[in-house]
Amino acid sequence: MFDHLRQERVLILDFGSQTTQLIARRVRESHVFCEIHPFNMSLKEIENFKPKGIILSGGPSSVHDEGAPLADPAIFDLGIPLLGICYGMQLLAHQLSGAVEKAQRREYGPAAIDIDMPGDIFYGIEKQGVRVWMSHGDRILKLPPSFKTMAHSDNSPTAAMGDSKRHLYGVQFHPEVAHTPCGKDILENFLFRICRCRPSWTMKSFVESTVSSIREKVGNDQVICALSGGVDSSVVAVLLHKAIGERLHCIFVDNGLLRKGEAETVQRVFRDHFEINLIHIDASAEFLDCLRGVSDPERKRKIIGNLFIGVFEREAARIRDARYLAQGTLYPDVIESVSFKGPSATIKTHHNVGGLPEGMKLELIEPLRELFKDEVRLVGRELALPERIIMRHPFPGPGLAIRIIGELSPANLEILREADAVIQEEIEASGWYEHVWQSFAVLLPIRSVGVMGDERTYEQVIALRAVESVDAMTADWARLPYEVLGRISNRIINEVKGVNRVVYDISSKPPSTIEWE
Repeated sequence: MFDHLRQERVLILDFGSQTTQLIARRVRESHVFCEIHPFNMSLKEIENFKPKGIILSGGPSSVHDEGAPLADPAIFDLGIPLLGICYGMQLLAHQLSGAVEKAQRREYGPAAIDIDMPGDIFYGIEKQGVRVWMSHGDRILKLPPSFKTMAHSDNSPTAAMGDSKRHLYGVQFHPEVAHTPCGKDILENFLFRICRCRPSWTMKSFVESTVSSIREKVGNDQVICALSGGVDSSVVAVLLHKAIGERLHCIFVDNGLLRKGEAETVQRVFRDHFEINLIHIDASAEFLDCLRGVSDPERKRKIIGNLFIGVFEREAARIRDARYLAQGTLYPDVIESVSFKGPSATIKTHHNVGGLPEGMKLELIEPLRELFKDEVRLVGRELALPERIIMRHPFPGPGLAIRIIGELSPANLEILREADAVIQEEIEASGWYEHVWQSFAVLLPIRSVGVMGDERTYEQVIALRAVESVDAMTADWARLPYEVLGRISNRIINEVKGVNRVVYDISSKPPSTIEWE
């Protein structure tokens, strides 16, 4: 749908590195559009892609492994600049008649390299003791014909190599990680000096082009959008509204499992401020009735998911002449849902990329499917969304249901809402909101003894969870200041009736998960 956005682009071939997405993010941070595709992308597909440059990612394999992933060797003769990173460099040497050997000493972590050939990808970078991040067990034994060593380290005689005439380069280290301070300069040298890309990928141009494309695609038809109040669906809604106005119908299903004041905020922002055609469905009684007596977290999730689809389909059927369903699929969802035979760890099908609910005869519109989360937030700012929505912490689809351990009840939901509201207020007031990935309350299925005034109490326990993360794949507990923890605990115990104890979860992911259920 959005091919006009990608007239100038870079292709990243994925060989299974855990930092492949990070390469893409670094390229886009330099305002150059790029896409990640499987290492076995066919030559014809690559030619049709028309990249200005190609990057070969790292990966867990050795080129000597049986069944090691290989690139189509014809890509080296396309005349397109190419950069191999780590395994990508070893592959470049291996497939172009060089030689790769197992290193006597593997190299993982910080290292220092010396530049032997300034210029090209090392333009403007100091020559001696350049700090980089290594992660490899093989090294280059023999350079391919016409290649020259561009940098070396104590453990790697060839830490970077290049054929300047053919614009083929390889680096043994990872320029995409923060532990390689000059990595951004190296990548930008490749993008701008070698590939001659223009820094034209901006969120302003994305908004302008996408609005135009949506208008052209939708015409005079009607579009339905499921609005949750999260940043993804909010950006989709405002983007669609900017394009087609009143022909957008947003359906907001209140399942009774939202945070305090969330339903009112969604209506105030989208109906009153943006004047979006918003249909608010209060289905809280329906959801809570179906969840009565259910304590198993997986059963909770299935009941909530199935009921949401049923309510949404029921309301969507009332909108006549609707032809499209807008959805907040993001680029990581698309990448993770591509199934191919390769070295990457478990490839999963994300819930946003599973297609439409059975029986719903609508076409999908996914205007964010080429964006990372940080880019979506930038689009939100371009669209003048409130900062509170743009920076909103992730909130699970099943809502507070999976933050009450055990059975749900209206009374327990009220306790959790009030406790969670205190946490959000104090985290924001302390300036920590933008520094943590998520912060929330969990209501535990236990009671503890306490003393309030002169009375002995036997009341409930709230667990506070606050984590730092980049992508939620891993997370570490946030080192909140004692004074912040103290204020949160004091306020919850004093203000939330039914709670006499607050504990802080200091487990990391892995082995723990971010959510408790």
